[in-house]
Amino acid sequence: QVQLVESGGGLVQAGGSLRLSCAASERLVSINTMGWYRQAPGKQREWVATLTSRGSTFYADSVKGRFTISGDNAKNTVYLQMSSLKPEDTAVYSCAAGVMSGQYWGQGTQVTVSS
Repeated sequence: QVQLVESGGGLVQAGGSLRLSCAASERLVSINTMGWYRQAPGKQREWVATLTSRGSTFYADSVKGRFTISGDNAKNTVYLQMSSLKPEDTAVYSCAAGVMSGQYWGQGTQVTVSS
């Protein structure tokens, strides 16, 4: 079982930046994929970005060029650097770890972007 703890959310003005962190209880190299998802009020959960154990990254079109996912193997932590934030980026952001036994989720962190 992988335990995940997100942090770094908050309130930011449109055009600003935030960096989210997701600390994992396992080594990142033992996790196939680490992903960030978000869910806005009244909407379904949306995939945002993925980092594979080989270092490949993938992004949703809505965040491409604005968000960057990265990992620190020494800290077992994955980051989501968010720039040029828009009000429509407002959501609860959660990280997820994909391993052989299944997928594990963190509790989420709120990001609110004011216009």
